[in-house]
Amino acid sequence: MSTTSLSPGSLVELRDAVRDAPGPVVATGAGTAADWGGAVTADATAVSVGGLSGVIAHNPGDMTVSVGAGTPLSELQATLAESGQRVAFDAARVSRGATVGGLFATADAGPLALGFGSLRDLVIGVTVVLADGTVARSGGHVIKNVAGYDLAKLLHGAYGTFGVVAEIVLRLHPVPAATRTVALPVADLAALPAAGRAVTDTPVEAGALEVVDGRLLALLEGTEAGVEGRAARLVDLLGGGAEVLSPADADAAWDAHRAAVDRRPDDAAVVRVGVAPTRLGDLLAGLVDLGGTHVTAAPATGVATLSVPADPSVVETVHARVAALGGTSTLRARPAGAAVPAWGPAPTSAVVLRSVAAAFDPDQRLGRGRLAPWLPVPTGASA
Repeated sequence: MSTTSLSPGSLVELRDAVRDAPGPVVATGAGTAADWGGAVTADATAVSVGGLSGVIAHNPGDMTVSVGAGTPLSELQATLAESGQRVAFDAARVSRGATVGGLFATADAGPLALGFGSLRDLVIGVTVVLADGTVARSGGHVIKNVAGYDLAKLLHGAYGTFGVVAEIVLRLHPVPAATRTVALPVADLAALPAAGRAVTDTPVEAGALEVVDGRLLALLEGTEAGVEGRAARLVDLLGGGAEVLSPADADAAWDAHRAAVDRRPDDAAVVRVGVAPTRLGDLLAGLVDLGGTHVTAAPATGVATLSVPADPSVVETVHARVAALGGTSTLRARPAGAAVPAWGPAPTSAVVLRSVAAAFDPDQRLGRGRLAPWLPVPTGASA
């Protein structure tokens, strides 16, 4: 836990705060992912980007928007809706006030990632403050920007270890006129890949596919007449108890999914895993045998979230099993004071991670501890 907090209100103040703060620095926002990843070193100065909030420039015709990193995504979505536009992104913790910068830094995503990708795909420009106070910019308001180094891709999912993001430029999409949700019963976790293929093999394109509470939810977006017809056709193609949910039931089902993903128990750890979709069902069935509960899964992308006992050996086993399948896993929540591993075995790419970190932040001032042990805390530094 940091002992000092700074709240800059502008890019210049943020630059000065990062440059002048003694020792390590950790960027903070709404605090919705404060216990994700590794624990931040105890003597870090917390620099909040909450004061860098609001729309900087919105170009409805180009379907782009530039915002401060401390902008809650829910507030941005409400503003964009007035123009019939949205950020096609729906991570579960958005309802708790998660900021654009925090969602980007932690590589969070939601069901719409199937159709639109993560923020890695939606961010087309960033302004970032590096460890030495340098202000760097990459990209801009042009969708097809191929000039220069793509700094945004590097910062996505880096947990603030390469720089403190100050401003973000996002590509936008229209708000759909209508949606429908088709639900299909799923017998067990081992049947996940087949259930996912049952939908993706049809000509009916789903914008999201998620399993929760024993059902596969397929989200369809489009015009009123279009989604009505596509939903009916999907039910006919799937058979086996598939049904179109009423609007109220659909809202309740997606609310249940968000609640399960964003679960923050006092007595368990929450882990997010990602493997090849064909391996997801068997992996999750095995993790349930370890005590895994509250499972949500995206069978078409291979991503899942589940709660497991907050026992270091159990969490380590989860990480090891995922790594053995060539996947990735990360801690999403832990009970207060629980010393459970945030990351699995370091991949071979960790060598590149350390090289990049050495180039951007040789003293490892930013986010020290968040990526440990992949990015080890420097010898002699407090943990």
